[in-house]
Amino acid sequence: MTSSAVPDPLGRSSGPRSAPLPAADQRPLALVYRGPAALPGCPEAVAALLAAGGWGLDIRYTGPREALPLTAETLARATVYAQPGGGSLSPAYWRLRRRRNAIRDYVRGGGRYLGFCLGGYLAGATPGFDLLPGDTDQYIVTPGATVDDERDTLVDVAWRGEPRTLYFQDGPHFVLDEGADATVLATYPNGSVAALVTPFGAGRVGVVGPHPEATDDWFTEVGLPVHRAHDLGIDLAAAVLAD
Repeated sequence: MTSSAVPDPLGRSSGPRSAPLPAADQRPLALVYRGPAALPGCPEAVAALLAAGGWGLDIRYTGPREALPLTAETLARATVYAQPGGGSLSPAYWRLRRRRNAIRDYVRGGGRYLGFCLGGYLAGATPGFDLLPGDTDQYIVTPGATVDDERDTLVDVAWRGEPRTLYFQDGPHFVLDEGADATVLATYPNGSVAALVTPFGAGRVGVVGPHPEATDDWFTEVGLPVHRAHDLGIDLAAAVLAD
């Protein structure tokens, strides 16, 4: 999803910067990917969601044009790494494939991964970082899907058993292995998994197919009624960040 005028919640201009990594006794570091494997507006929406959660995080962007490169050394300092929405899976993975092992090692060692839409796809295995006890696929191709094309639209889910409507643009569903150790937070109307949290090594992974982080302009720019769902994104992040 792209927004034509999404403010940066961190109050920082885009492009290279020289901010150092925070010292160990400062606020927990949250990294949000921003670069060619995401679309403008998506990283900023995720950063704003994390800033609204009340965790006192030091939120920084990471990527090829950011002050903090996406490397094992940068990830080692982070409490959580967030992969926002963007374009198509294959081009995004091609751009991030050299970071796959660093991301897997980071989460396996105790790090936390948050994936929104494309970031959820990338948590899968074909292709992706292989962080899930299963894989991902398009919700729109599942039997009984309530959305059958890739246009920006709305989707209904049951989030912790409660009906909610979220912004949606060709998001994934999550195919779990039999007996997988995962907590399903949300399902689509046909029962396929829309959001979950699962351990990976000593770390934790949280992924969601729709966009609970969507800001009002995402809806209005494509003629959709606004359905705010930031509380659901915060619920997902809280489940991932929990001790």
